[in-house]
Amino acid sequence: MRDGRPVAEVLAWVVDSTPDIDYRQLLVIDRAGRSAIHSGSHVLGEHGHAQSAHAVAAGNLLARADLPQLMVDAFEAADGDLEVRLLSALKAAVAAGGEEGPVRSAGVAVVRDAGWRVTDLRVDWADHPVELLDEILVETWLPQRDAYVARGLTPAGAPSYGVRGDE
Repeated sequence: MRDGRPVAEVLAWVVDSTPDIDYRQLLVIDRAGRSAIHSGSHVLGEHGHAQSAHAVAAGNLLARADLPQLMVDAFEAADGDLEVRLLSALKAAVAAGGEEGPVRSAGVAVVRDAGWRVTDLRVDWADHPVELLDEILVETWLPQRDAYVARGLTPAGAPSYGVRGDE
């Protein structure tokens, strides 16, 4: 994709070169929002996928097959940071039934122009992981995310943390 290849071509290359791909779901989306989806013939349980002009979602072991469409709709309807919009999609899926069994893990990862995951948060093996992830993301991470990115890109001009060596 970095070379400008169409998402469908990139997806086809990965599908053709990956063992056991029939057991996997793979979603590809480029910076312009173009997407392609592969759902293998042996994906577990109820599964589905959906896409819009700037979003793509898929899942397996779902309580209902239309959850990916609900996620895409929630993402498109949400405002704010990409992380908040992604979390809105997760919340919509859980509210509509989530997985066939209890949802125990949730995560949000976002790569921006910095070149690395500027947000990489997970909650594992919790009774209400999406609620905990929401709290961590909104109350703790997002208020300081940009300062961490600035420190990584331009440490001399980044906000001070008030610790030794950072005067």
